[in-house]
Amino acid sequence: MTDCIFCKIALKKISAKVLYEDEVSVAFEDIHPQAPVHVLVIPKKHISKILEIEEEDNALIGHLFQVANKIAREKGIAESGFRLMVNCNSDGGQVIYHLHLHLLGGRPIGPMVCRHF
Repeated sequence: MTDCIFCKIALKKISAKVLYEDEVSVAFEDIHPQAPVHVLVIPKKHISKILEIEEEDNALIGHLFQVANKIAREKGIAESGFRLMVNCNSDGGQVIYHLHLHLLGGRPIGPMVCRHF
């Protein structure tokens, strides 16, 4: 997609502080961090949102989680804990329509409000 900022980062048309890259993914620091460690992990393939993941993408999605785990270990937040988050559509907080994982850590991150029945 030609106007997608994350596609442009993946294609190296826009610079980013890249922490990891391979043939199918890129991970880079968020320019507006919400925690001491705030890394975005993206597929190079343009997938707009969670709802557009196809069965053929299953291995790719698993790979993104493995990349996030690797970075969490490298950043020293694996043992203390971190949050992986994916936003979907406007009510879910999605701003950039290219699937991405937010890896957040480096400080306590408050619990999500969940009700267990």
